[in-house]
Amino acid sequence: MASKHKRPASTYCRSHGYKTRRRSRHFGWDRPTFPSSPLPPYEQQVVYLPHFNLLPVECQIHIFTFLSEKEKCTAALVCRHWSCLVRTGKLWRVADFTRLRAFQLGMEGLLVSNKDFEQWKAWVQQYAHHLISRQASLLILKASFDLGDPKHRWCEFLSTFLDKLHCGDLSEVGLNWTYTHFEPLDVCLESSRSSHQESLTKMDQVSNFQILLKKLVEMCPRITKMRLHFDWSETSVSLLTQFQHLCVLELKYFWVFKGVNPILMHSLTKSLPRLRSLTLHVLVPLRDLGISYSIESHSLEFLDVSQSRGLVFSCLKLPVLREFHAKKIVRGITLDRKTRLNIQSQWPCLYQLLRAGTPQLKVFNREHLLPSWKEKDYRELTVVLEQSCYCLRHSDSWLW
Repeated sequence: MASKHKRPASTYCRSHGYKTRRRSRHFGWDRPTFPSSPLPPYEQQVVYLPHFNLLPVECQIHIFTFLSEKEKCTAALVCRHWSCLVRTGKLWRVADFTRLRAFQLGMEGLLVSNKDFEQWKAWVQQYAHHLISRQASLLILKASFDLGDPKHRWCEFLSTFLDKLHCGDLSEVGLNWTYTHFEPLDVCLESSRSSHQESLTKMDQVSNFQILLKKLVEMCPRITKMRLHFDWSETSVSLLTQFQHLCVLELKYFWVFKGVNPILMHSLTKSLPRLRSLTLHVLVPLRDLGISYSIESHSLEFLDVSQSRGLVFSCLKLPVLREFHAKKIVRGITLDRKTRLNIQSQWPCLYQLLRAGTPQLKVFNREHLLPSWKEKDYRELTVVLEQSCYCLRHSDSWLW
């Protein structure tokens, strides 16, 4: 006998605004019947994205590249899958050992307590282990260690660090191998070094620098940007010229008493076919006061020697150079007039060198040159030349 009270075929859901049909004996619950009226405007603007883990692995890794190092480490704690993704070497492209505390303030050679130094040294070791464990594939390397330090052996540390990483894609190197940013206080308590001991330390620094530079040549031949202190020895120049992909190069002075061979400077600039930007910090010692230098490059577009002291040019062959920066720095030398005139008379005027060797020059010490600057100089150009040229015509006050 049929029941007098039949169950309704569908019920209305007030909370969701649609009807649901009762459960069928054979097919289970029927699909809900949505109203024919359109959704509210705020619901129409909602975009439903697919689940992150359903994206291709390449897309997931690309998304992680927008995170900072700290955020990547936090993301690795979410799940095992994300932890595996974060360990991808291409997510760890930068090794920067100069970013802690005082480094961001530009402080150099900061003396700290022995306890603080040991804490910083432990951070360096942990940071290196962190990158090695993730099989980092480096693009950028920045470091500042005294490679002549026999106690901490920073050269051995950097060599081992590079051996355990993927460095084939390394494109930028910033290396200061003359001092360590943090030094323990017991360094200043030691007895002062003699000139002979200091010379031996400098020799150790140069030797270890050349060992490290040779390793970079073998492991990272495609470096395009380098910023480092340079000793201008024949071996170092020979190694540096092997980086045939160099586009940006900045060389700082190594030692105030270390001179620069003009032949080596000319050879370096001529041997780098892709070099576009060159910045030189050269301190010419007093014994080399009468020496002049030449630069030749068919690719160089930017040249900055404004931080150099006593760097005088005898020849410039830079057919595509567009911007040039130079500054005449007062040497504080006391010489008799005859000696000064004899030295300066050997140097050509910088204006004549630029006219002959830089036909595409547009900017000289941030001064935009007029189109007719090669035919005739003018007041603004004369002012710039007086600040940068060492010839007799543009005063000799720099020798006083």
